[in-house]
Amino acid sequence: MEKQEQIVEMFNEIAPTYDKANRFISFGIDTSWRKKAVKIMLEKFRLKSIKIADVACGTGDMIGVWQEFAPKFDVKIEKLLGIDPSVGMLDVAKKRFPDLEFIVAKADNTTLNNDFVDILSISYGIRNVVERAKALKEFNRVIKNGGYVVILEFTKRQNSGFVDNVRDFYISKILPKIGAFISKNRAAYEYLPNSIGNFLDKKSFVEELRCAGFEPEIVQGFSFDVSTLFVAKKVKEI
Repeated sequence: MEKQEQIVEMFNEIAPTYDKANRFISFGIDTSWRKKAVKIMLEKFRLKSIKIADVACGTGDMIGVWQEFAPKFDVKIEKLLGIDPSVGMLDVAKKRFPDLEFIVAKADNTTLNNDFVDILSISYGIRNVVERAKALKEFNRVIKNGGYVVILEFTKRQNSGFVDNVRDFYISKILPKIGAFISKNRAAYEYLPNSIGNFLDKKSFVEELRCAGFEPEIVQGFSFDVSTLFVAKKVKEI
């Protein structure tokens, strides 16, 4: 089994307990990070009608936030769809949002038409994409000119201080135990700190975005840089 398929199968296994584990592990703060990202994006599209694709949508957390806040910014969501390669995750998402469209597909092959969406979001999923450069190129293809990709992710730390060390200790030592207790799948939550360590720092990922035809407008860390928001505008076709 290839690495990407192994990751997908892992998410299939933990899908039933994924939301509960996430809320517990992050103390619910992950919800506030999503809300901040969505508010920033919707402000850019105030009074407009837009299409949104949420890639690596999982059980639909980000989709719920898009739906909740769009009316508050007078934004009409013409189309909102979720994309994920994990059938298990999408089964949960479909129960939460029975009226929405979901597509079983990988980030590097969304199956969407060219220049289809105004916003493509991916929260805590890009580090799980093996073919990341290919996926960013795919995002460029499906986003309209002048549209945005909005990414929330755990990035590799750039500094080494007390807070950074505490963060790393929690992620590497405490988080896997909590996740294993809730999901009964220790390997899945041992994967999380490893995936963060194998991902990029902010500066390196910004360069990848630029190479994929995007110009980052916002790079903002949350909660002592545990999570980072990247908002990047499509400025050229690639």
